[in-house]
Amino acid sequence: MVNALASRSLIKLELARTLRNRKFLFLSVLYPSLLFLLVVAQYGAGARIDGSGGPTVARYMMVSMASFGALTAVLVGNSERIARERENGWVRQLRLTALPGHGYVLAKTASAAVVSLPSIVVVFAVAAAVEHVRLAAWQWLALTAVIWAGSLVFAALGVALGYLATGDAVRPITMLVYFGLSLLGGLWMPATTFPRWLRHIASWLPTHAYAALGQAIEQGRAPQAKDVVLLVVFFAVFTGGAAWLYRKDTLKA
Repeated sequence: MVNALASRSLIKLELARTLRNRKFLFLSVLYPSLLFLLVVAQYGAGARIDGSGGPTVARYMMVSMASFGALTAVLVGNSERIARERENGWVRQLRLTALPGHGYVLAKTASAAVVSLPSIVVVFAVAAAVEHVRLAAWQWLALTAVIWAGSLVFAALGVALGYLATGDAVRPITMLVYFGLSLLGGLWMPATTFPRWLRHIASWLPTHAYAALGQAIEQGRAPQAKDVVLLVVFFAVFTGGAAWLYRKDTLKA
């Protein structure tokens, strides 16, 4: 009971701190929508991905940029904030409370995921209002739920990176992971445009599975089991790695 109360208190605190960071909110909420408009303007909303049989550019990029925005909110925000907290002694103070290691990781993951929701909704709203993207009601709801839930995977990765790197090194490492996963995962361009060997590598990345879930729903298809399993496995790996790094950091303190 005490541990649960401590975790909820930390989540509330993290949300309040994040919402006060205007630069971060711009990056995670407005930036993906701007990218969406720029890409669609360049290729045309009615243009097709992968020829005449593929989805329109507007629909494809709407799902991709909503996923990219959620990824930005949970990955970049978590890793850099945690690295700074380790340096300024905040994490050391939390260890003196009733908050357990797994509670800290889950609190960070949950609070980041809550912040990712506005970035998804704003991209969808812009796509519907400006580019006239139309989907069935169940598709809007399912897309929001899937992209939001899938962002938990990268929130856990952000926690792990925050404990893996120091305050000076966390930004370049996070940016390398962030842009690498976004590009190779097909969030900026269809993975079908990659060479065959690169497509094979990309198909096993968490961002590729993440985007594929949304694309399947947007096209009215059921997501592939492989993509769901991949995300579950990566979530377990990232969460376990974050908890292990937290305990390791505790022993060093």
